[in-house]
Amino acid sequence: MAQKILVSNRKARADYTILEVMEAGIELKGSEVKSIREIRASLADSFALIENDEVFLYNCQISAYSHKGYEESDPLRIKKLLLHSREIFKLKNQVNQRGLVLIPLSLYFKNGLVKVELALGKGKRQYDKRETIKKREQDLAIRRALKARR
Repeated sequence: MAQKILVSNRKARADYTILEVMEAGIELKGSEVKSIREIRASLADSFALIENDEVFLYNCQISAYSHKGYEESDPLRIKKLLLHSREIFKLKNQVNQRGLVLIPLSLYFKNGLVKVELALGKGKRQYDKRETIKKREQDLAIRRALKARR
């Protein structure tokens, strides 16, 4: 069953080399879930950290729900990610030993619950980004040439 991605972090794939991707739940308030349904969220510049054997999401901006009542919520509130303890232990080892970072790639609904696609990544240097762009352009030129020969 394909999920519809509501919010994505497009900058993450350009700035990081993605090594591993996993799915995590996220602890939200009701108005935040409704706001995500309205696609009033942003993952730009967001990241995850492991603290005291728990994973937290920072800088994930979820704007206020348009039909909110009396409830006030902080759009940049730190959100807890829900993972099994063995997954957290595995992530903690890789982050500490290999110098990797945890980056959220997207927010989507799965069976009525909000899920975060969380990736282990390594930061790209400027020359790595140039190589990626050059490879993409070469692949595009090859596809165009093959299409023209048909």
